[in-house]
Amino acid sequence: MAPLATEPEQMETEAMEPTAMDSKADNGGGEATAASSYDDETPMLLNSGTIMEAAFVDPAYAGRKGDAEVELRASTALLSNVDPSHKPSQKLSVRTTETVTTSRCGFFQCCKKTEEQVVVKDFDTLTEDEKQMLTNGKSLSKKERARMIKAQEKARRRAELDREKYSKVPEGMLIYRLDTAAHTVSLVSPPSAKTNMNTLVQHMVIAAASPGTDTSRRSIRLTGEDGTTTVLTAVEQRTAISWMEAVEMMLGNTGKGRRLFGRSTKSRGWGAEKLDDAERNKIEDNYVNLAAYSNNLIRAGAIPGKDGQGDQKKSKRGKAKAAGAAAGIYYSVSKHREDGDDIEEEALESIAKRRAVIKDSWDFYRMICSLLRDKRKYDEVFRKMSMDPVFPYLNSMTGLNDPGDTGYENTEKAVVQKDLPKYASMTRTEVVQDQIAQAEEALPSLVEICKALAGSLGMEEVGVGPVKEVSSAIRKAEKKYNGDVLKVTDYCRALLVVKDFPTLLALLELARDSFGPLIRRVKLSTLKADHKSLPGGYRDCKINLELKEHICEIQVHLWPMWVVCGVDGFRHYRHCLEYSTDSFADPYESLDGLDRKTVAELIVMSEEAVADMPLDSLEWYHEKYILDYFAEVGLFLRHGLDQWAETTLREIVRLRCESPDIGPEHHETRFLKKYLVQALQNQGKKDEAKKVIKELEDADKAERKERQSLMGGDGGLDCFTCGAFEGLMDPNKDEREEEERLK
Repeated sequence: MAPLATEPEQMETEAMEPTAMDSKADNGGGEATAASSYDDETPMLLNSGTIMEAAFVDPAYAGRKGDAEVELRASTALLSNVDPSHKPSQKLSVRTTETVTTSRCGFFQCCKKTEEQVVVKDFDTLTEDEKQMLTNGKSLSKKERARMIKAQEKARRRAELDREKYSKVPEGMLIYRLDTAAHTVSLVSPPSAKTNMNTLVQHMVIAAASPGTDTSRRSIRLTGEDGTTTVLTAVEQRTAISWMEAVEMMLGNTGKGRRLFGRSTKSRGWGAEKLDDAERNKIEDNYVNLAAYSNNLIRAGAIPGKDGQGDQKKSKRGKAKAAGAAAGIYYSVSKHREDGDDIEEEALESIAKRRAVIKDSWDFYRMICSLLRDKRKYDEVFRKMSMDPVFPYLNSMTGLNDPGDTGYENTEKAVVQKDLPKYASMTRTEVVQDQIAQAEEALPSLVEICKALAGSLGMEEVGVGPVKEVSSAIRKAEKKYNGDVLKVTDYCRALLVVKDFPTLLALLELARDSFGPLIRRVKLSTLKADHKSLPGGYRDCKINLELKEHICEIQVHLWPMWVVCGVDGFRHYRHCLEYSTDSFADPYESLDGLDRKTVAELIVMSEEAVADMPLDSLEWYHEKYILDYFAEVGLFLRHGLDQWAETTLREIVRLRCESPDIGPEHHETRFLKKYLVQALQNQGKKDEAKKVIKELEDADKAERKERQSLMGGDGGLDCFTCGAFEGLMDPNKDEREEEERLK
C-alpha cells in the first residue's frame, strides 16, 4: 500500500529504532526510563489510521433535533512520509517509540523489564533535539520529494474543499473529526451563533472514552490527556456507537499498553485482546468499512423496515422516521494510493460479502431471541392456566396409549398405521404414497367429526388438512421413528381450538360418548405439570382416530396457548426443534464463543435493524423494534458497553410498564429487570441494583400469594361428577363393564 499524506492537522510521524535520548516517567508505581530517537538509516514509517467526521449537537442548541443531513465521511488512510518541517496551523500529534524499563520492587530496583511502547506527543511538546531528529532524518530522493509535495498539495486542496463545505453547516450542528492515528478529535466546522466558546472543545488528544448517560444513547464521554472531560452528543445514535468503537480500537493496547504523555490509555475491551498494531489496524479497517457499507445502504433506502411495517405508526413523540431516510454519519471509505499502485477492484464486493455473513449471523441471533421470548410466553401461559381449579384433576388423569414424557424421539410408538401385506414389496416412498391415498379417503369423515364436536361446544377455530406430503412424512419418520413411515399418524389431520381446561374436558367426554370405539389414542402428557412441553414450550392434546382403516389425528389446542403464535406456532416448534433452543437458559448464551471483532460487527447490524426507530422514538406497540433493541442489549453486555445496555433496558422496561397488555408486574417486565440488574452490577451501581432486586422479590411474593389463593380449595370441581371422568380416557370402559356384569 502506497503512503499517503493528509491534511496538516492529521499528520503523524513515527520512527522505529530507539537510541539514547533519556527521560523519566512513572509507570504503575515503578520507575520507568524512556529513550526515544530516530535512526538515520531507517525510513520514517507511519501507522495506518482512520479519519472519521460526524455531526454532533451544539450544547447551546441541545433542544433542537437534527433536521438536516450533512454529508459526512470516514476514510482509512496510511499516513506516511509527511514533511516534518511543515508545522500545521492546528496542533500536530507525533507518534514515537520509547524503550521503557519498569521495576516492580520499588527502592531496590530489581525485577526490571524492558519493552518498547508507543507514545503520542503534540509537536509543540517535542524537545529541540527531537525536532532536529525529525528534520534531519534520511534525505529523500527527488522522486520521493515530488511524491510528498504532490500529496501535500492534494491535502491542501482537500482542506479548502472541507472549509467550503462546512461553512454551510446548519445552525446548532458541529462537525468533529476523529483521527485514530493521532489520537485526536478536532472541530472542523465553524461555531454557531449561540455557541459557548468558553466550553467549546476545538481539539483534544484522547486518553479515555466511555458511553454517555443520556437517554437518547447518542453521547460519548471523552477524557483528554490533560484530564479534561467533555461529552459529545451525536445527531444519530449509530454515530455515537461507531465513534465509540473506533476510539476503543484506537486506545486498545499492544503488549502492556500504549502510553500517552506518560499515562496509560484506557481501553476496557480491546486492550485485553493483546493484538499487535498490524492486527489492530486490520480489524479497525474491516469495522469501519462494514459500518460505512451499512450506513450507505441505510442512506440509500435499501433497508426498509419490512419486518416492522405494522410498527410504522408515527410515534406519539413525533420522531418516527421514514424507511431509508435516517440521517446520520455517512462513510465513504477509500484507499488512497500513489500513481502506479494496484487498485483493489474487488474491495467493495469483499465488504458486501462480509456484511452478508454478519447479517445472517444477526438474523440467526435475533431469531433465537424471538424463539426464546415466545417460549417464555408459553411457559407463562401454562403457569396461569395451571391455576385453573380443574387443573389438579386434569393433571392426575392418564391418557390412552400415551407414552408420557419420552422426549422428541418415540421409536416405540403404540399406535401405528396398519402394515399391509403389499407393503413388503414396495419402497418407502410407495408406502407413503399409499398412506396419503388412504388419508385422502378418510379426510371427509374426519371433517364431519370435527364439525360435530365444534358445533356441540360452540368452537369457532376449526381447521382441516392439508394431507401431509411425501417429503414431509419421510422427513418426520427419519427424525422421530428411525425411518418407519407407518408410525406417522398425522397424514390426515385436523385441529380444534378450545377456550380453556374445562372446555377441553368437556370435549374429551363428548368424544368418548360420540365415537368412543374409533379412538385409538389420547395424548395429554404435555399438559401435565411434571412433564416436558414440546420443543419451544408449546403444549396441546392429541386424539388419534381410526377412520376407514387409517389412523387420523385431531390436534386440540388451548386458546391461551394458540394465541401466542397463532398459525405460526408450528414454525416456532420446528425452529426450536431444529436449533435446540430449549438448551438455552438465556438467549444471550447464543453469543458464547464469539470474538470481540464479531460482536462489534453484530452491533453494526443491530443499528442497521433499528435505523428507522431511534431509542428515544420507541413506543410500547413497536414490538419488532423492542425485540431488536433487546437483542442489541445482549451484544452491549458482551462488549462491555454496560451503560448503553442499562439505558436501553430502562427504556424497554418503561415501555413494557406502559403497555396495556403487559404492565409492571408482567413476567416479561420482570425478565428484563434481571438483565438491568446485571448491567448495573457490571458498572458497580450496587444501590441501584439492590433496588431493582427488591422490586423483583416483591413481585415474586405477590405471585406466590396469588397462586395460593387460587389453588386453596377444590370448589372448582363441584360442577363435575367423578364418574363422568373416570372413564374419560378409556372410551370402551362402559362396554367392558357391561360385559363383565353379564358374565
